[in-house]
Amino acid sequence: MSDVRSRIPGVDALLASREGAALLERYGHARAVEALRDAVSDVRAGIGTAAAAGEMPGGHQDWADRAEDPSLYVDRARLRLEAADIPSLRQVINATGVVLHTNLGRAPLADEAVEAMHRAARRYTNLEYDLEGGRRGSRYVHCVSLLCEITGAEDALVVNNAAAALILALNTVGQGLGVAVSRGELVEIGGGFRIPEMLERAGARLVEVGSTNRTRVSDYEAALTRGESGPENSGRRKTDGEASVSAILKVHRSNFRVTGFTEEATLEQLSELARGQGIPLIHDLGSGLMVDASDVGLPPEPRASESLAAGSDVVVVSGDKLLGGTQAGILVGRADLMERMRRNPLCRALRVDKVTLAGLEATLRLYRDPATVRSRVPTLAMLSADLGDLEARACGVAARLREAGVDCEPVATKGAVGGGTYPGVELDSWAVELPGAGADALADALRAGEPPVVGRIVDDRLRLDVRTVFGSQEDDLVRRVLECRGVGSGR
Repeated sequence: MSDVRSRIPGVDALLASREGAALLERYGHARAVEALRDAVSDVRAGIGTAAAAGEMPGGHQDWADRAEDPSLYVDRARLRLEAADIPSLRQVINATGVVLHTNLGRAPLADEAVEAMHRAARRYTNLEYDLEGGRRGSRYVHCVSLLCEITGAEDALVVNNAAAALILALNTVGQGLGVAVSRGELVEIGGGFRIPEMLERAGARLVEVGSTNRTRVSDYEAALTRGESGPENSGRRKTDGEASVSAILKVHRSNFRVTGFTEEATLEQLSELARGQGIPLIHDLGSGLMVDASDVGLPPEPRASESLAAGSDVVVVSGDKLLGGTQAGILVGRADLMERMRRNPLCRALRVDKVTLAGLEATLRLYRDPATVRSRVPTLAMLSADLGDLEARACGVAARLREAGVDCEPVATKGAVGGGTYPGVELDSWAVELPGAGADALADALRAGEPPVVGRIVDDRLRLDVRTVFGSQEDDLVRRVLECRGVGSGR
């Protein structure tokens, strides 16, 4: 009997077949040829291995019987090519109930922001061109007027993220000098990065003041006296252990709380001290909330406008947290300090791109109308969602699943703000709970499909919190659950 492998078509013959022509048209010659070669190699190796063992491999049909069938190879090649075309960065359905889920990209953007980014990406822009003067301009003028309008700042600067903004500020005012920070604010900001390390990378020297739970204004005064603060001392040679204090840094503890026997100096106190010493007060605020916290049902949280009003010279916030915009580091404050940061060579290394600026500007414009901003910025809309509406949505999704034969029920649950903000604050919400064994396996299956669904396991049951699921995603959510349960499409 002749070797079955001798009947396997060549790649040229496969490309000339009807099935191969469709593959060629969709993926191009180079990719189609490579995928078909791999498919032929796989089938040849599989038949050879099975023949050596005295059996043939199984499947929908025996490979040996289909050795001359082009679809055997073209189908395998197509699956390989489709898998290769799945983007690494993909849209997912966030059913965790965590609004600013850092691992899932934090703030989803408003339609206006997405449209602005699309326009900026598709065509040339005036990113660094002065249209009025007909000469080179600066990318750092974009968003400035809006940020000053919203926060009351003299000037503003946007770089690529909040950590970068903090490093730029510290390097500008503190390179080679000391920066006073409370021991209770030497926090880890996420991803393993810590304030002392960032100070070091910025070229500044950490001057620790106070204790973990109690730091008074007198502790800062003592540190400034020891280090002889002020610009007039920046050239004095220091002995070991000394450091001219060139700035005070106050870090908002946004991702944890210290309770009990505590005390901290206020911004007003630190501002008065800093002004008296002729040094700036930098407030690393972080969260980027620009509306009153009570408007979105949250406890009080300091805002950039309030920090500036209290006397901060520079305030650092994130663009993609509670602001609800693109990833960006936003600096607002004194005009002279912003200008010094713009001239710092680090600023070019940390600069933001045109698409990000376009999205941020469009988001900031929405804040001009306080009456509608909550509904137009998705982050604010999710945070302020009505609990009754969430219950109705969870009941609706559960009813569709039960109608298709899936055991589930709507349940009250707890979500979170996320993004390193509001530690310990839980959001009352509603979810669809899928009982029964195999919660981990179901969660794995939901993440593996298209679109991936990320839920949360509570007490060995999978919960899909509807607060963070867009209404336009509900059909896909139902379909994916039904697919994983093997009971239909859910349409």
